[in-house]
Amino acid sequence: MINTPSNIKDYHRQLRAALGDEFLSAALDSFFRSYRENRPNVFAGMDFAALAAEIGQIKDSGLPRIMELFEQFRQQATAKGVHVHLAADAAGANRIIAEIGREAGARKVVKAKSMTAEETFLNDHLEARGFQVTETDLGEWIIQLRHEGPSHMVMPAIHLSRAQVAELFTKVTGQAQDPDDIEGMVKVARKWLRQAYLEADMGVSGANFAIAETGTIGLVTNEGNARLTTTLPRIHVALVGLDKLLPDLESALKILRVLPKNATGQVISTYVTWITGANQCAASDDGRKQMHIVFLDNGRLALAADPILGQALRCVRCGACANVCPVYRQVGGHNYGHVYIGAIGLILTMLYHGKDNARAIVKACLNCGACKEICAAGIDLPHLVKKTMGRVYRADNGPPVKNRLLALAMGDRRIFHAMLRSARLAQQPLADGSSRLIRHLPMFFHEDHRFRSLPVIVREPLRDRWAAIAPKVQAPKIKAALFAGCLNDFVYPEQAEAFIGLIQGREVALDMPLGQSCCGLPLAMMADEVMAAKVAKANVEAFAAGDYDYIVTLCASCASHLRHGYPKLARLMGVDPAALDGFCGRIIDASSFLADVVDWQPEGKPAPAKLAYHAPCHLCRGLGVHDAPRELLARAGLKYLPYAEEEVCCGFGGSFSVDFPMLSARILGQKLDNIESTGAEAVVTDCPGCVLQLRGGLDQRGSGIRACHIMEALTGRISG
Repeated sequence: MINTPSNIKDYHRQLRAALGDEFLSAALDSFFRSYRENRPNVFAGMDFAALAAEIGQIKDSGLPRIMELFEQFRQQATAKGVHVHLAADAAGANRIIAEIGREAGARKVVKAKSMTAEETFLNDHLEARGFQVTETDLGEWIIQLRHEGPSHMVMPAIHLSRAQVAELFTKVTGQAQDPDDIEGMVKVARKWLRQAYLEADMGVSGANFAIAETGTIGLVTNEGNARLTTTLPRIHVALVGLDKLLPDLESALKILRVLPKNATGQVISTYVTWITGANQCAASDDGRKQMHIVFLDNGRLALAADPILGQALRCVRCGACANVCPVYRQVGGHNYGHVYIGAIGLILTMLYHGKDNARAIVKACLNCGACKEICAAGIDLPHLVKKTMGRVYRADNGPPVKNRLLALAMGDRRIFHAMLRSARLAQQPLADGSSRLIRHLPMFFHEDHRFRSLPVIVREPLRDRWAAIAPKVQAPKIKAALFAGCLNDFVYPEQAEAFIGLIQGREVALDMPLGQSCCGLPLAMMADEVMAAKVAKANVEAFAAGDYDYIVTLCASCASHLRHGYPKLARLMGVDPAALDGFCGRIIDASSFLADVVDWQPEGKPAPAKLAYHAPCHLCRGLGVHDAPRELLARAGLKYLPYAEEEVCCGFGGSFSVDFPMLSARILGQKLDNIESTGAEAVVTDCPGCVLQLRGGLDQRGSGIRACHIMEALTGRISG
């Protein structure tokens, strides 16, 4: 069985140990970089988004008729000599497979890689009943010998070094193994596994596809072990989740176009095997293989009926959500999942293995959206993670006390703003007035939080200055409103002032409705949909009175949540759908507004400066904006210096950086290393949250590089 911490304290301890594993960090970092470089090449000339949408539609259309597809499959497979079973849960599936082996007099079992068998802990069950089980996938065999679970759905032993494998093989064989002789170690594995194939009575596999039309199962592998497992023994048992059912071969082939490319960045898998019916088998008494297919429910039928979480059943098990996850990159699958890893693992753990295994890990999501962007089936993974977190909280009789208190405060704009104003007074003894940074964190902050300096709250928020600084336009061509967000309003009002300067004289009327409050994203991140909806409704109503062409925000996180998060809260908000659509449809980020709406051109060039750019997650992925900020830098005559991983998260994630400071610090450190490699004078970005993270981290490093909002850079005021 796999041990996953059920409380945050133990989870932090486990994460700290993983961060201290130098080989693990190097291996994961190397894979992360190479995958990001290779994947675009294999998808060249293909419309990945369209393919993912098509796969999502194929999977979604099958969910309401899973049992219909199952019955069709059973009829077709039975007619071809296959025994088809249905197991209600993991224990039932394990019992069926053990009974098949017992009745057939089987003692030795070879097994191909199967995440569904990992889900049921099949090996443990069979071994406890006297079966000798041998994993035949090289990575799975290695982790079986180490008594571990897989650390990746496709590459289960990615966390191990050659030296560790050589040490393991030396212990198993009794003969010293050279860690530099990879071919020699492969020969050792081949020798041991071939003997297992020849002696096995029963082979167990999973399946990537179950084709209802013909009763066919399909397996996608990179090693020949699955074919040997399914052909040599006299008994073949396939354990298949009900979610693998597809209506026809055409549907499977569409998934196959994407699966290997997305999984490892390879053009196609080495082996694609289709099995229809019980085939000839010389090892069997009657010359025919005894073939069984065990379909597993284990909550899938209930999940299929869920209008939101049912999306999780689209998953094709490519593992790409882990491949691009900044958190997985730091600590690996044993620390970012239970049986299933990555973003999909945070969801499926609760559904298949209960709240205790999900309680800690489900909180470790940055909400950066990298997993959603790369999902082969278009699953809205960040949203589902938060829905899962809400389920965990409900199962635990509610969220933590600190979450409840913060939600109560944020739910009332007047109380929330009063708290922010009061906080300014409390932080004064700790702040450096010249840099506007807190130099000495209070003692209740753990040492882990000292990886960045934090900003102070200004004495005069933007809302208090608005009457004096608002543009005065007699006959505007464009009527816009500013959604300031918490940070622009109470921490960085100078960013909004820079934007106002950039639209001066361009016939743009800009209003700032003072009834607005926090966008509510922090509440959504805490899985408090009720309070998030309350805040969202108040914001929509605050802007309803104005006849605005655009609602502009300088915060990419706010913009993405306002445009895409609010519709997900519509049922709880209780506002007119047309009003909500009108509000969301007018949201635009400041860079796109300047570049595309106003067609901003500088009246005078700011002093030349060498700048690096950090793309906020919610701008490049949440809003799909990539070119506008860089185009503005070019128009302004600023020298833009590209660097690796510009669109990788900086590690802020709002409350994530507070709950998981050691992870936030590591992710930020990699970002700052990349920025410093450019030789830039400053790094600019489109999100005040990213400014907070980058500026605070650079300050703690003692770096001469400054960090500021792109609006400030365009006006020539590179602060920080």
